Amino acid sequence: MVMDLRRETRLAVVGLSLLVLELFLGSPNFVNANAVFRVQHKFGAGGGDRERRLSSFKAHDVRRHQGRVLAADIPLGGDGSPTATALYYTRIGIGSPSQSYYVQVDTGSDILWVNCAGCTKCPKTSDLGVELRLYDPTSSSTSKEVTCDQEFCSVVFGDALGECKVGSSCPYTVTYGDGSSTAGYFVKDIVQLDKPSGNLQTTILNGSVSFGCASKQSGQLGSTSEALDGIVGFGQSNSSMISQLSLAGKVKKIFAHCLDGDLGGGIFAIGEVVQPKVNSTPIIPNQQHYNVKLKGIEVDKTPIKLTHSLFGSPDRGAIVDSGTTLAYLPDEIFNPLMAQILDGKSDLKFMHVDDQFTCFTYSTDVDEGFPPVKLTFDQELTMTVYPRDYLFRVRDDTWCFGWMNSGIENKDGQEMLLLGDMVLANKLVLYDLENQTIGWTDYNCSQPIKIKDEETGGIYDVGYHILSSGDVVASGWLVMMLSFSLVAFLVHNFDYNELLV
Repeated sequence: MVMDLRRETRLAVVGLSLLVLELFLGSPNFVNANAVFRVQHKFGAGGGDRERRLSSFKAHDVRRHQGRVLAADIPLGGDGSPTATALYYTRIGIGSPSQSYYVQVDTGSDILWVNCAGCTKCPKTSDLGVELRLYDPTSSSTSKEVTCDQEFCSVVFGDALGECKVGSSCPYTVTYGDGSSTAGYFVKDIVQLDKPSGNLQTTILNGSVSFGCASKQSGQLGSTSEALDGIVGFGQSNSSMISQLSLAGKVKKIFAHCLDGDLGGGIFAIGEVVQPKVNSTPIIPNQQHYNVKLKGIEVDKTPIKLTHSLFGSPDRGAIVDSGTTLAYLPDEIFNPLMAQILDGKSDLKFMHVDDQFTCFTYSTDVDEGFPPVKLTFDQELTMTVYPRDYLFRVRDDTWCFGWMNSGIENKDGQEMLLLGDMVLANKLVLYDLENQTIGWTDYNCSQPIKIKDEETGGIYDVGYHILSSGDVVASGWLVMMLSFSLVAFLVHNFDYNELLV
């Protein structure tokens, strides 16, 4: 299922940003706090029919294309391998008393929404093995309606607020290119977080957040397959969670993730990372995605020619998006790249899985038989993508390429060059929006990183997590499932007019 990247990007970004923003801005308890999130891969770390799931990766990717003292530990769960569905999600606590909800997390979108009581065609069960529930504002003593005359609503809609009448509920609607949609209204309630307190321990932290309360679903959002309770995101727009927290003076606009491509799960943290150290490259300004300038690609030290026309303009660059599963390359890069990788391998017998993936039988170590790919960015930052990263196994002796011929376009019709979590796995990736840079380094994601709490000056370990569907959300936890696949695309073409119902 291929979704309209423009609509999806726009809406997802708005929802997540608003939720997190108010969560942190609305409560003084968030000041000087750290938060913890536990996340899980949407399709698990293995097992099941791997080939059957392959079609969902690319479809998911296309649908998507979104005084500071707070540091957040966001434990990851799940497996980024395409054969394991390659989507991350987390669990959040909402309301008083707190109830747990499973939501996808998008690094390229900003709005948070969950399915609500009375929702039409909202899923009641999920094939993911998680328990779904509907949020009921009347059952929470701390729930409040967000109305059109409130500042939160005007910030979201801007000039499009005219259709939102004073005193009425502030509405939202998200429509996807495949016809799926979610619609409802904004509410404000307590969201629970974990605050790192040292020695990998946490304390309780509550905050008030505005988020979408979904009253109607359609299409895939209403199906039972791969269903979750909602979506939350980490985009860089002014409406995103991280931006809103920063404007409130509660966090530095810095976050990092380390996706464990071997064990599943990983690390996700908000705050200044002091260990490990990473080199960085500038984020291209005035872009809705995390775009960086790609200067060169080498396959086993043989360069691939790049031209500015690949990006539509010399300032667009490549998109770094941990919310997208695979890596998408324009024809002018994809064809010579694949030719160079396969040079001298005429004995390979190719097959196509799901009519999309080029696969082959190979019984020995792929790192020994295939070349590494080296990407060079502005400021001479490099990223080495090893065969074990760009190849994934669908059966014991069958491997498929994760490099994809783009087919994903910007709104101006230019093909995107997009680097998803296939190439970002097993690396600590640091998004420093304070200094407008992105950096990374190879890292064992099962090992902790260190972040700084600016309130106390303390240095805290943030460790590896993998969220189990059997886990219970304790009071004070905002447990977030990161869906690192399609969010950035939702943000790309956001149109606030589409929020009005």
